[in-house]
Amino acid sequence: MAAPSQPQKSTYDVIVIGAGIQGSFTAYHLAQRHKDTLLLEQFLLPHSRGSSHGQSRIIRSAYPQEYYCRMMPDCFRLWQQLEAETGTTLYRQTGLVVLGPPGEPELEACRRSLGVDEVLDAAALSRRFPGFRLQAGQVAVLDSTAGVLFADRALRAVQEVFRRHGGTLRDGEKVLSIQPGATVTVTTTAGVYKAPRLIITAGAWTGAFVEQLGLRLPLQPLRIDVCYWREKQPGSAGLGSVSPCFLTLGLSQAPHGIYGLPSIEYPGLMKVCHHHGSPTDPEKRDQVPSSASCPDIAVLSSFISSYLPGLETQPAVMETCLYTNTPDEDFILDRHPKFSNIVIGAGFSGHGFKLAPVVGKLLCELSLGEEPSYNMAHFAITRFPGVLGAAQ
Repeated sequence: MAAPSQPQKSTYDVIVIGAGIQGSFTAYHLAQRHKDTLLLEQFLLPHSRGSSHGQSRIIRSAYPQEYYCRMMPDCFRLWQQLEAETGTTLYRQTGLVVLGPPGEPELEACRRSLGVDEVLDAAALSRRFPGFRLQAGQVAVLDSTAGVLFADRALRAVQEVFRRHGGTLRDGEKVLSIQPGATVTVTTTAGVYKAPRLIITAGAWTGAFVEQLGLRLPLQPLRIDVCYWREKQPGSAGLGSVSPCFLTLGLSQAPHGIYGLPSIEYPGLMKVCHHHGSPTDPEKRDQVPSSASCPDIAVLSSFISSYLPGLETQPAVMETCLYTNTPDEDFILDRHPKFSNIVIGAGFSGHGFKLAPVVGKLLCELSLGEEPSYNMAHFAITRFPGVLGAAQ
């Protein structure tokens, strides 16, 4: 990031707004393509006010949607490349169990995506991973490639390589206005910048930015309770740092899905979260409510009592994170319908971190006017009716 004494340059090849994991990987790909790139972040780094902070995220090959499955080998390769570039460990292979009722369509799609026939019943799962207890008739699919990404470390690593390739990262600069045109003008609290290309990856703040540009995208920021649960007897629950991640699909006890990671961030505490939250204003997301006022805690407590009986049923630590959801929970990766030199990446809906290396590549390709590496139909802005709002 720019030191106070550094001369402030005003023109670039590309400007990227938002230095979370998606914007940072976008800038990384641009810099590797020798594009003079400015990456702007409204908060001083590091910060915990968006969607990319925290120590851990799940990475997995299993996906119900084949279009994400096709991206995952590329994602694993690019994460490994970043590890090599920085000499930093960013991934721990733990495996993942996908829990649900047999024949559930998304669970079956995950099994097919892995190309495995092995499905664990309750007894087999308990033998293999003693901390888990399935209900009668339920099954688990094992993704042995899956594991944990070290999120904070990964974000620092990708920003480090971006700067190493000549990129400029300016934090603590809030964008005040965007003026479209053949040359886009971006005004911040600290300066005015111009570039022929702009990419917006501003997370929960994206909706407000694109409204300036005549777009009304159906983006809903949600405040997510990130909860950590203590073992009743340390080391007895079989849920330590060597246990697998998990997620649920199609369980009536978890209509939005529940996911969990082994005790990596806080020793002896397992991270278990509901894939759902409360609508929020991103400016106010740091206001952490008490557990009594969080309806998702009751869902999680009931789930833990049934499926993870070695854990206490009240969270030992609670943090918050932001999701920015689209109605179909697929990403928005597209050019502005009216201003083709403005590209938008948004709506990562709580499952985008693992895919950030490929998302960044796609946004880079879109910005440079190239044919994207993957089919973009599922990520088009025009899949939502009425997005062209206020006239420019």
